[in-house]
Amino acid sequence: MAKIIGYGKEQELPDGAPIIHACEQLGVPFGCRAGQCGTCIITIENGMENLEPKNHLEMDMGLMDNQRLACQARIRSGTIHISW
Repeated sequence: MAKIIGYGKEQELPDGAPIIHACEQLGVPFGCRAGQCGTCIITIENGMENLEPKNHLEMDMGLMDNQRLACQARIRSGTIHISW
């Protein structure tokens, strides 16, 4: 099982899963849920290596190296610490 931690809360999810639902439970705001609006940009404070590489929507968004779209990212395994 993988884990996402943000602002003192944690959510577990299966290895290889999209992180959208776990982030929603943590309180990350969402807009379009399709990688177009940028509302769900999160900052990876620790554990970036536990995420799959950015997809083309995240690359097109021009995110900083430590930022991801919660609606698009998938976790390989392990733990990530996020903020938004």
